[in-house]
Amino acid sequence: MGMRKAALFVMAALFAAAIAVGIVRVKTEEAENRAKAEYVPTVQTVTITAAGDCTFATDVNADPDRGFNAYADSLGGDYSYFLQNVKPVFEEDDVTIVNFEGTISDRGERADKSFAFRGKPEYVKVLTTSSVEAANLANNHSADYGEESLSDTIKYLNEAGIINCIGTNAPVQEINGIKVGFVGIDALDEDEAAKLEKAIGSVKNLGAQLIIVSMHWGIEKENEPTQEQIELAHKAVDLGADVVLGTHPHVLQGIEKYNGKYIVYSLGNFCFGGNDNPSDKDTMIYRQVFTFVDGVLQLDDNYVVIPAVISGHDDYNDYQPAIADGDRKTEIQNRITEYSASLGTQSVQFR
Repeated sequence: MGMRKAALFVMAALFAAAIAVGIVRVKTEEAENRAKAEYVPTVQTVTITAAGDCTFATDVNADPDRGFNAYADSLGGDYSYFLQNVKPVFEEDDVTIVNFEGTISDRGERADKSFAFRGKPEYVKVLTTSSVEAANLANNHSADYGEESLSDTIKYLNEAGIINCIGTNAPVQEINGIKVGFVGIDALDEDEAAKLEKAIGSVKNLGAQLIIVSMHWGIEKENEPTQEQIELAHKAVDLGADVVLGTHPHVLQGIEKYNGKYIVYSLGNFCFGGNDNPSDKDTMIYRQVFTFVDGVLQLDDNYVVIPAVISGHDDYNDYQPAIADGDRKTEIQNRITEYSASLGTQSVQFR
């Protein structure tokens, strides 16, 4: 009897333990299910707007009466004139980036080149009065009056709170809780182009969750990107770029989607003081919203292209870009659609 009682006691204990384990398992599953039901993912967005070449100066050999400086000098210090037509668009985003092609400085000697641009330091107010927060300096006019003119430009942009990038000077800024890396590469210079991998690696090491690459490249007045542009753009994406923004041709080029990321091969001119009457005044504004779920970038197609013109007049440059409308808007849309189709993009999203 003693052994039987002992066996029964062990069996009872085991049965009780099994019930306890089952209860614990059920409670654990209930807790896990409740946690899943209560879990709300963290969603963050960063909206960027990009525009093309901005040159706030007139070459010394150009007609001074029709140049950017003449317009600027007539404003009595109110430099909001230049971007007032597009400021409402720029105010809708988290960061607007332009290609800053030229210098703002009181120093330096003019480089021996066909065109060189040096504007007054106070011209930085064109950006600060118009909701432009970032500028790419990686281009073939960033040191038109020597290295001191470049260092002055960086100084004045920094003092105005304008994010700027050039080569391995690739900053990371927190925007809406997301770390955004800004990379600018002058691919017209082989030595500078070779800095692409290092620059992207630098912002990655600084924790960038979103990487914006501005690329200065291509052939002036050509509406199709070169094979070199395409290869470098793909390399940038493979290295980690989340969007590639191109400048230099002074005219529009198409948009390509590569491995889920968008490449804008040329944004064209924008507020362009380098020419008092460019033959092609069509341009675009590129807008993209990047969405992060729990800090991870989601791949989607949340972008729009906004057709624009660099001047309110067809026969001269008033240095005041504006949103295109009517037939002009349709014409620009058709051009961008055509250029993009040759890159495999069958439709472009316009606003």
